[in-house]
Amino acid sequence: MTTTLAARSASGIRRVSVVRGYRFELVKLVSQWRVRLLVLACWTVPAVFVAAVSQQSTLPSDTLFGRWMLATGWAGPLVTLGFAGTWALPLLTSVVAGDVFASEDRLGTWRHLLVAVRSPRRIFVTKALASLTVILLLVAGLACSSTAGGLLAVGNHPLVGLDGHTLSGSEAAGKVLLAWLCVLAPTLALAAIGLLGSVALGRSPIGLLLPALVALAMQLAQMLPLPTPVRLALPSYAFIAWNGLFTSPAQAGPLLIAVVVSLLWAATATGLAHLLFVRRDFTNPAHDGSGRRALTAGALPLVGLLVVTVVVVAVATPAAGSGIGQDKVQRSVATAFAHLYRSQAEQLNRPRVTEAQLKAAAACTKGSVQTGAQGPGNDWRCVVSWHLPDVEATGQAVYQLDVTADGRYVADGDGPKEVNGYFLVRTPHGDAPNPLWQFDGNVELLSATPKG
Repeated sequence: MTTTLAARSASGIRRVSVVRGYRFELVKLVSQWRVRLLVLACWTVPAVFVAAVSQQSTLPSDTLFGRWMLATGWAGPLVTLGFAGTWALPLLTSVVAGDVFASEDRLGTWRHLLVAVRSPRRIFVTKALASLTVILLLVAGLACSSTAGGLLAVGNHPLVGLDGHTLSGSEAAGKVLLAWLCVLAPTLALAAIGLLGSVALGRSPIGLLLPALVALAMQLAQMLPLPTPVRLALPSYAFIAWNGLFTSPAQAGPLLIAVVVSLLWAATATGLAHLLFVRRDFTNPAHDGSGRRALTAGALPLVGLLVVTVVVVAVATPAAGSGIGQDKVQRSVATAFAHLYRSQAEQLNRPRVTEAQLKAAAACTKGSVQTGAQGPGNDWRCVVSWHLPDVEATGQAVYQLDVTADGRYVADGDGPKEVNGYFLVRTPHGDAPNPLWQFDGNVELLSATPKG
């Protein structure tokens, strides 16, 4: 078939342009009822969800930035982003990219399409571009809808970052936009895996589910105590690494590595899908994919890419072990506490104090380990000490930490009650959430631990 097409092309028969083919494939995609339903849901449901949750007294405090949904409209799109990276985006890429080639196998329309376009390469390009356009439209809907819902329901108020520092409305807007742009990289990687599965596995339902299954496997891997180079070499880490944007200074190293790794996966998987597609024998209607071909030309190159990436990250960065050490945890907790203590002082109309004046320090242990503690776990305990100007006594507060394998932690106040013992504090304007009662933080896995 490929030889016949080449001969016809050489004889002067005009091929369909990429623009016309792209328009045709895009119309085919958006005419499907499930794609239209997804577009409608992505552009409406997040706004309704964020607006509804922002009016409730019970917030998703176990979700990153969930505890701030009553305070600022910029928390809503970040909560949505966390959910989208875990569930929504892998499913969307499966429905769109995972079926774009397999649908022709189910309908038996390859011969008609090849006669019309007369170029397998152009067919691949137009289908890939059409699926990419729809996916970008869905991601834009999630971002814009959740942002609109948050701002309309709560307003453009400052956002508290993951180290306790406060971002103004304009700063939060820029960070939120950048976070959504960064997760496009792992989304493209999953979409490319969907294209590869759709080409290699044909009408098999595994091809349709491949992006979601790969994303689920990577999410489970991120929950394990993997070495840091392995964690950063998985494209799914970019769905987590955007957290580093909300610290000061930003933890940009892991995010840049995660984005580059995701783009490498996207390019490699797309190239493999293109190679398989142009070499396919379209003269055999029964031939729509091969398990052996999917393994040798699809899975093995991606595994090889993973191995090479792990080696490069391990050599080029200070990443070692879990990346979670006692010094890093103590530094992070002390920094966040100092920022939040200043916010609490402003709430209560106390004399202004700076982080430098507080000289906050944390002493953290993990279980019975007093020195050299490391690794994730819910048995971290930190005692934070600080000094107030013109006060001789040293203040202390206790926190119980649950540190996850990716470096994120939740610090739960354990006294004294005047500092972090209650969820609300009484301010001159009424009761308000106590910023020191419970807060989220992030340990940068790539930061070097100081010696001595």
